[in-house]
Amino acid sequence: MNQSALRNDYAAGQADSRPWGDWAVVDAGPGFCVKRIRVVPGGILSLQRHQHRAEQWTVVQGRARVTRNTDSIELLAGESIGIGLGDIHRIQNPGSTDMVFIEVQTGAELREDDIERLEDSYGRT
Repeated sequence: MNQSALRNDYAAGQADSRPWGDWAVVDAGPGFCVKRIRVVPGGILSLQRHQHRAEQWTVVQGRARVTRNTDSIELLAGESIGIGLGDIHRIQNPGSTDMVFIEVQTGAELREDDIERLEDSYGRT
């Protein structure tokens, strides 16, 4: 990646609440962003894809059910999965306690509006 052509709208300390939980940026720099994401019991992120970034998810607390394209994968704390550029994906918390995962985004353009929602339990499509 050409470092001078990279766009990153994230900065350490940014945070937001969502219907399913919340996220906070732990670190960000040219071509990368690291988020800590908390998903409440029963919470589910939208089914989505990104045009400009890939993601690596590592569950650090609780358990997760991940959809990646046509696969459904269960992850426990300490396990991770890669989400490739353009992959259709979502994560949900099927447990009774908070699930927390670390998301590492990499790509030429990192911004919150690089989310194409295909399906959403909270009416945000």
